[in-house]
Amino acid sequence: WRRMRTLSGSSTTGTSNSSPEQTLRAGGKWRNMNCLKIIYLCFSPPVTTTFEECLEGQNLFEAAQLLIDREKHLFGEITEADALKAHEEAVKKLAADYEALEKRLEQTVQQSLSLSCEEEVFALISAVKAIKLEEEQDLGRQRCQTPPAWRPKKWKEHHDKVLHELVYSRLENPSSLIGDQVNQSSIQADIQSMGKQVKKDMQWVVEIVNNCYPPEMDICNFYARQYHQTFSARLKQIADFVLDDKDCSFLLRWVKEFYPGDLMIYIGRVLDEAKKEWDQGKEPTRDDGCYSSPVAYDVIQVQLLHKLVIKKAEIDAFMKMYKEFHEDIIRQNKPHSKAFIKANLSCVEQFRDFFEKHDLFPENVRENCLQVLTEMKQSAHTYLLTPVHKILKPHYQKLGTSDWLKKNTFEKLLNSTEDELQELQGSSQSSYQELIGRLHQEMTVEYVQSLLKGEVKLKDSNQQQKAYETVQENGEKLHELFGSKQDWLKEILTKIAEVLKLQDIPAIQMQIVSLGSAYPDLSEKHVSALLKLKTNISKADRKIVKTTLSDTLKESRADPGTRKFFSKV
Repeated sequence: WRRMRTLSGSSTTGTSNSSPEQTLRAGGKWRNMNCLKIIYLCFSPPVTTTFEECLEGQNLFEAAQLLIDREKHLFGEITEADALKAHEEAVKKLAADYEALEKRLEQTVQQSLSLSCEEEVFALISAVKAIKLEEEQDLGRQRCQTPPAWRPKKWKEHHDKVLHELVYSRLENPSSLIGDQVNQSSIQADIQSMGKQVKKDMQWVVEIVNNCYPPEMDICNFYARQYHQTFSARLKQIADFVLDDKDCSFLLRWVKEFYPGDLMIYIGRVLDEAKKEWDQGKEPTRDDGCYSSPVAYDVIQVQLLHKLVIKKAEIDAFMKMYKEFHEDIIRQNKPHSKAFIKANLSCVEQFRDFFEKHDLFPENVRENCLQVLTEMKQSAHTYLLTPVHKILKPHYQKLGTSDWLKKNTFEKLLNSTEDELQELQGSSQSSYQELIGRLHQEMTVEYVQSLLKGEVKLKDSNQQQKAYETVQENGEKLHELFGSKQDWLKEILTKIAEVLKLQDIPAIQMQIVSLGSAYPDLSEKHVSALLKLKTNISKADRKIVKTTLSDTLKESRADPGTRKFFSKV
């Protein structure tokens, strides 16, 4: 030890006016930590450690080695019966010595963040080496048939637990409270005090404690994890309180500025939790009978609390991940896929409302997010409605036939549709209304498409009147079934029904013009197919009606935003 001091250049006790901590940090940090590094090199075994080199240690390390030697001797073979009593006494003494050593080791490790002199630094170095040696001994004694009762001692696990409790206590009771109590709340002062404590302690770990541990123990990262986990837990506890807007903003800004990336980790975990539920085959929870997911709510709350929290690239990345997860659910088509898609529809609605109502992002970012949400909604609708159309297809095929006019064909279609509407329930009420609104539109397209195939021939005014009544009634019943606000779909069938009933060409011309003005995607082919159902209309008359429509559409220059329907037929 005296040789170490000589190598360091002078005594390291410092002046009478210096605190122990200042002594370690002053004078070029204990002559720039030269002495500590020499000690570390002397007491740290090389990469290839031999038994003889382990014996070169001092204090706690040497004590541990001596106890291990005694243990090896005592638990070897005993050949003489009169030695049994002496053996038992020696074992008791050894156990007591181990207990005393363990207490001393614990006390030494607990002082890691408050080392005040060279002797305490050396004690920590020695303690670490003793723990490492005992860990090796634990591994060796596990191979013995009759190991001592105290094996394995697991001192490394105990060491980690002690440091965890040490970190916890220092953040629970920071060494100095800071903050302007007039302008800051107690929560704000508490967070800043913890932050200052973390910075102070981690600097100490890097500059002093790190030199007391061998590289393979990676002690700096160990402490960093402990502080991160403890600090995160404390912030979560704070966030669980009902905080006012000022404290919420302070908390999120603090995390964003001093813990870069943590909020995206949190948002990612929100999605990860949903994925975990999906992977485990669990259905989403229900709220008032509707499948629900916390994804939208949790992410929106983070964004609402402070508009600077999530950057453009981050929200774009999240929306992309969310869409990929959504598409994966559809692609795998598992038994619980429909439930998850219904929950996602509710989330899509929440996100859409959020982006439309809150001006937190540039216009291009907002539009991009809304586009992603639209694509998710459309893919969800297609996924949920495709099986419905497959079930209804046999009924579609009978529309526009002679049976359609004679029998109760449409009633069967309605009954099957009503059953499917029950199966489609499960998303929020507004999301459900959007979904069945699309089904209403697609069924109307199927209806018109089947009718225009021309399988039924309406030879006279009586048959045409019957067709008029049937189309009119079918439109009314569809509208009633869906409870829809989409009057325009019923209106389309009403206008088509009027064309079937009218006998005068000028009246038919006016009705077709009215239909084409409302829906400019009505083509001459559609009109021709519709008029061919009325076999008493000549080819020349059909041409006149089509020409009238064509001229009207050319002059009208229809609004591009006009609702489209016939382009889907």
